[in-house]
Amino acid sequence: MKADEKVTIPKLQAMKVAGEPITSLTAYDYPLAQLCDRAGIEIVLVGDSVANNVLGYRSTLPVTMEEMLHHTRAVRRGVRRALLVGDMPFLSYNSSDEQAIANAGRFLKEAGAEAVKLEGGAVMAGRVEALERAGIAVMGHIGLTPQRVSQLGGYGVQGRDEPRARQLLADALALEAAGAFALVLEKIPWQLAQLITRRLKILTIGIGAGPYCDGQVLVSHDLLGLSELKIKFAKRYLNLAELIEQALVSYRQEVKAKEFPLLEEHSFSMDQEVIDKLAGQ
Repeated sequence: MKADEKVTIPKLQAMKVAGEPITSLTAYDYPLAQLCDRAGIEIVLVGDSVANNVLGYRSTLPVTMEEMLHHTRAVRRGVRRALLVGDMPFLSYNSSDEQAIANAGRFLKEAGAEAVKLEGGAVMAGRVEALERAGIAVMGHIGLTPQRVSQLGGYGVQGRDEPRARQLLADALALEAAGAFALVLEKIPWQLAQLITRRLKILTIGIGAGPYCDGQVLVSHDLLGLSELKIKFAKRYLNLAELIEQALVSYRQEVKAKEFPLLEEHSFSMDQEVIDKLAGQ
């Protein structure tokens, strides 16, 4: 796919067929969205992980529709090429098809998203089908689903035993049949992710699911080193938190030492005649 070509769902599907890996990252604001777009990232996800990475919540559960729409609008302003996906927050789609369509529609109409993501397996197949009938593209999410962490009993690897692995495969097939265009596979054994990817015609996007998915997604704060969490599947490409802290400390030290701002480099001047007149008043 060409670097300046607008990413669409059919073009992503063609990448799967061609065996070209797909890249995806989360973004929560305009500057990072611009950088993702310029870097050639194919899918930008406004994840509900904004909850703990930006808003300071302890989990993803408290983040609201209004907060998600606010951040999606900001990311939309920075994204021109990538496919923009909005993450539906907890309890914004769970109770009924009507609720899901209304809230997913807000992501598209009010925030400029091109698709939405929701968590859950076969139990959500009917909901995905309803959204598809309403003209809303849906990315599914199975394996470790953080919105259901209390039911799962924690953040451990999912699908290691045969019954759970069979269920995850059935979930994947059900979501594909319901019309999802892609599935996020989170924190499952690589062999299971490989099997699911081979069985599905739609895209698989892995996070902690090994190298054999059609694409990969990471939380940008993990990649950039802005998160304090140490996660096995999240490669840190940069320790940005350390660099930012060093810059902040240097700024404070220079202000305290009266080394910033400097008169010539960082200040503006005016006509001495004007100053003399003002001083004489």
